[in-house]
Amino acid sequence: MSVTVGDGPWLDEAAGRLVRPFTVSGGRTEPSVALDLISQVMATGVTPLGYLGPEHAQALDLSRAPVSVAELAAHLRLPAVVTKVLLSDLVDCGALTTGPPPAFRHNPTDRSLLEAVLDGLRRQL
Repeated sequence: MSVTVGDGPWLDEAAGRLVRPFTVSGGRTEPSVALDLISQVMATGVTPLGYLGPEHAQALDLSRAPVSVAELAAHLRLPAVVTKVLLSDLVDCGALTTGPPPAFRHNPTDRSLLEAVLDGLRRQL
């Protein structure tokens, strides 16, 4: 059995993630900030005070440029709800800012954007 320990989450080839996802969020399932999967987050440059777990640090590192909640969840290999809780912690301490994706700022029902999302989902199935 091989265990990989490094910058990412602890993984075991046979068992998968060694630290269960809801342990990462302290068992919390409700973020303090309203976030959708398409919400964009970006690091503000503010250093969070107090202890944050490695997943918080990794999320902050991945957020140097605007990135969606869904993308971060995929990179962190965590369920979206756990990712939202971690991101809301970072928003609460001022380390992240959040907002709608650029296309939704002007027209949230932009047909070309919705078609692109649908095409992407079809390719995944």
